[in-house]
Amino acid sequence: MRYTAVIRTLGTGGEKYQRELASLLTQTIPPEEIIVYIAEGYPLPKETCGKERYVYVKKGMIAQRALQYDEVDTEWILFLDDDVYLPCNGVEQLFNAVEEYGADVISPDVFDNSSRSLKSEILMTVSGRMRARRGDRKWGYKVMRTAGYSYNNTPGKSALFSQSNAGPCSLCRKSDFLKIRFTDELWLDSMVYPIGEDQIMFYKMYLSGLKVMTLYGSGIEHLDAGGNLGNKEKEKRVVGADYFFRRVFFDRFILKPERNVIKRLWSCICIGYFYAFGMVVSAIKGEKEILRVKRDAINRANEFLKSEAYRALPLVEKKI
Repeated sequence: MRYTAVIRTLGTGGEKYQRELASLLTQTIPPEEIIVYIAEGYPLPKETCGKERYVYVKKGMIAQRALQYDEVDTEWILFLDDDVYLPCNGVEQLFNAVEEYGADVISPDVFDNSSRSLKSEILMTVSGRMRARRGDRKWGYKVMRTAGYSYNNTPGKSALFSQSNAGPCSLCRKSDFLKIRFTDELWLDSMVYPIGEDQIMFYKMYLSGLKVMTLYGSGIEHLDAGGNLGNKEKEKRVVGADYFFRRVFFDRFILKPERNVIKRLWSCICIGYFYAFGMVVSAIKGEKEILRVKRDAINRANEFLKSEAYRALPLVEKKI
């Protein structure tokens, strides 16, 4: 149970980052080392626990995660954003679930989707964005053919297999992480707003045959899990990034790996429904700017799919 905690940061986490560092020192299974990968050009944060060391890397959600981790000497890596709190037995719970279920990758559920109201569930389901599942004792998160995800609405305190996960915290073998060639997905860092990188990482692990799990009720918290967009300009960036991401994710990870002709056709119908629904809703509401953002994002995604850079990416194999 030897592991290294690796944190990606811009050095601006403040008090949340300090809480994270402090919580790592209290673990019943402490890390062998704490390595912080900070973006080039950013000053080192004043927060410290006295045991972390810093490595400068290129800036980007993918760039700061898609590394070779030559500095890591342990078999296991605890991947962290800079705003996660772990109770003293947090890592121990992750390792216990790995051993009990034979998992290769595990993440705590730090986004409480199961607490959504029924109204919110219905709206999300109708839009094709996400869907709640009840009575499922095997699966936590599953990727839908709309490039969204479904979640277990009654998980209890358990560990369930998943196809996707929340990205702020995860435990994985270094060798397994390197197998998925996460560096192939650096195109994500070109988006105007960072979104979707956790879904790509975990779904790519799932497609490669790794056993991905979600641990519920661990007490591990994402300290910056608020959903407030803040302002209209930020909302437009988020919407644009989401529409671009889904189009590329659908083509790369859902359509191309699928060999069954009927399932490919059904997948195209699903993604078509998602985009048509979203455009119609914006038109009915009279949201001209949002409608333009969505249309431009789809056009940019289609252009990217035709580009040499995209065609040069290695195909994602489906080994499940």
